[in-house]
Order: sequence, then C-alpha cells, then structure tokens
Amino acid sequence: RLTEVFRELRRVLRSDGTFWLNIADTYCGTGNKGYHADPKNPKGRNGQAVSIARQAAGCKQKDLIGIPWLLAFALRADGWYLRSDIIWQKPNCLPEAVKDRPTKSYEHIFLLSKSPHYYYDTAAISEPVAPVTVERNKRAVSDRTKYAKGVGGAKPQALFLPRSHSDMPTKRNKRDVWVVNTVPFKGGHYAAYPPKLVEPCLLAGCPEGGIVLDPFFGSGTTGMVAKQLNRHYIGIELNPEYAELAKARIGGEI
Repeated sequence: RLTEVFRELRRVLRSDGTFWLNIADTYCGTGNKGYHADPKNPKGRNGQAVSIARQAAGCKQKDLIGIPWLLAFALRADGWYLRSDIIWQKPNCLPEAVKDRPTKSYEHIFLLSKSPHYYYDTAAISEPVAPVTVERNKRAVSDRTKYAKGVGGAKPQALFLPRSHSDMPTKRNKRDVWVVNTVPFKGGHYAAYPPKLVEPCLLAGCPEGGIVLDPFFGSGTTGMVAKQLNRHYIGIELNPEYAELAKARIGGEI
C-alpha cells in the first residue's frame, strides 16, 4: 500500500525532487492491542483494534520484521533511487520493559530521489568541523613520512601539502547519524515529529520558495517548519481531527 501511495507521490514530484521517508520497525507476534488501550489515546493509536504484526510472511514469533528495509527495497524496485539511510538517534527514547534485547533508540530516515541527479543543498546542512580537526590543521605539515614528497614519482598527497590557515575548512558534510531528542507536544497527536528532525530534510531537499508535499501530514510539523524556512507546503491528512490540529499548530494557536 505504501509503495502505491509513494508511486503517486513520484508522479507529481519534480524531476529533481527528493523524498525523505521515516518509518519504524516492529516485531512479529506483538499480539492483540485492542485490550490494552492507551489512556492518552482511547480510540487507539492507529485505528486498529488488532495488531497486523501478529503474523508476517517469512517471520517467526518475536522476529524483528525489518519493515524499513523491506519498504526501501520495494521502493527501489518500483523506480525510486535509494540514496541514503540516515539514522535518527533518540537520546531520550521511550523505555521498554524487555529483558532479552536492547531497548530501541533509533529509527531510519531514507533519502530517495526521482532521478539520478537532483536538488540537494549540502552547504545548507553542513556541520562545524570537529575541534580536534581544527587543531590538527593548525599544526605544521610534516615532511617525515614517505608520502610527503610522493612515492614512485607520484604527486605528494594533499594532506602533506603546505596550506594557509585562511583556507582551512570550518564546515564538513553532514553525517548520516542525526542525534535529535523527541519533544513533547500538547496537541492530541501521540507521534508528532521534532521540528529539528524535519529541518535538515527541508533545507537540503527544497530550495527557498519551493513546495514541500507531506502525504501523511499528521500534526503538521512539516508545514510548520516549511513556513518557518520560507518554503510552501501541501499537507494531506485523512483524519479530520488531525487536519484541524495541524491548521491550529501552523497558525500558532498551539
């Protein structure tokens, strides 16, 4: 179903557009959720009385299903370019009462594209160079290693060439592990994205004045961040309560 939804997304996406997908994993055989209502969400977190993960093709009870990669491979087979697997590390992850495995503290964010060449503003999300790297660059260039003057007539490696302090890099390409805390949200939505998680996706994947499409709008985090970053947005949300919540949130009422 998600492959079909995202096929329609690809149809309307610009040829140089990107697709940023966050999806979590789950275990096979997690049982019936209908008898364990969350007091904060009496109608159920996702509208399902029975967990669809009780059975999964090729999985035994207690197997980690591997949903993120199954979906990523399905999207790649459907025509998307699978460009990066970004790890969203959550330092303040929810505790789990499990005694036979580590607690889950990360999720995947896949970067996909419609074409092999696409818009990606690497400078917009570049990171400061580590302090130890800055100090190392300030030190004198060594000429004691065999690579300093080149080997076998080869040119000296750039690492050992003299450089002025003025051209030392202060930024580096953003890494693919993003450490972002979850944040509380007082609206009636149990899984609102942290704005800091959405921000780099929009900065890198959409130019200022461009349009961002979120087919699962939820509480409207994408629209709120897009507005703050001078991007336009289109949000699609089937739940009318969430749609009203998103309008109020983007309008500054929440």
